[in-house]
Parts: sequence; structure tokens; C-alpha cells
Amino acid sequence: MTTLRPFCCDDMFKFNHVNLDPLTETYGLSFYLQYLAHWPEYFQVAESPSNTIMGYIMGKAEGVGENWHGHVTALAVAPEYRRLGLANQLMEILEDISEKKCCYFVDLFVRVSNAVAISMYSNLGYCVYRTVLQYYSGTPEEDAYDMRKALSRDVHRRSIVPLKDPVRPEDLD
Repeated sequence: MTTLRPFCCDDMFKFNHVNLDPLTETYGLSFYLQYLAHWPEYFQVAESPSNTIMGYIMGKAEGVGENWHGHVTALAVAPEYRRLGLANQLMEILEDISEKKCCYFVDLFVRVSNAVAISMYSNLGYCVYRTVLQYYSGTPEEDAYDMRKALSRDVHRRSIVPLKDPVRPEDLD
């Protein structure tokens, strides 16, 4: 049976295999520890009965006023554990935390070429809010979709009204 639980420091030694997918962003140790220190409730793992990390989600709450929102920084599930609904469960945890923090919406960035992830997020109620040009570095650079899902505090659903013009990473809020 899968256990969903908060990420802990010891997990830093057990989750590298989850990040092997080329579409998964991998960060430095200090970045993960910063999230764990500042937003521990937003850093969750799915663990197998044999104590293998199956996947994780890492996020935060940020913004001011009607821009107060939950943000998905990373969501990754190891290839051998995909199609089990783990990503959906991890997203639900992050959305629930964001609701409790009275956020207006949850947002995330996804590569425009990642059709599987875009479809999954769409099925979870996320919509494309805007395109961020050259958000992902590398060869070639790649645009990202900023996808959003309105939460209950956004009664009029203003947070998900799509913007028409693309933006550059330096123009992000």
C-alpha cells in the first residue's frame, strides 16, 4: 500500500531515481532544502511498502492580494509507478493545503511539448493562463504554459481568465 507523507531530510538520499526523466527539472540540494524549510507542508512524497520513493510534489504559497496562490514547483513520479493516480493524489494534497491557506488559485509551469502532463493537468481542472516564452533553458530553449486552477476563494474565477499575449520569464510576477 502506498503511503503519502511529508518529505523529510533523509528522503534527499532516496529520491534521485524519480528525477531521471528528461522532462523532470532537477535542482540543487540547497533548493530542495529551502523548500523543505520554508514550505514543509507543500513537500510531500509517495512511498512504497518497501520504502522506495515513488514520487513527490514540491510547492509553495506566494503572492499578495488576489494573486495569493499555491504554486507547484515540481511534481515527479518514477516511470515504474506512473498511471497509478499518484500524481493526481499529490496534486490533491497541494490543492487542499492551498485551500486551507485561503489561496485564490494554484498554478504551475509545464513544457509546451509535454502533452501527457498538459492532458493530466487539464483533466484535473487546470487551464492554460498564458505562455511564457523561453522559460526552460537548454538546447533548444522551450516555452512553458502557465496553467491555473481556481480555488473556492476565487468566487468569480478571475484568476484563470487567460491572457492573450505571451510573456518572458523576467516579466513574471
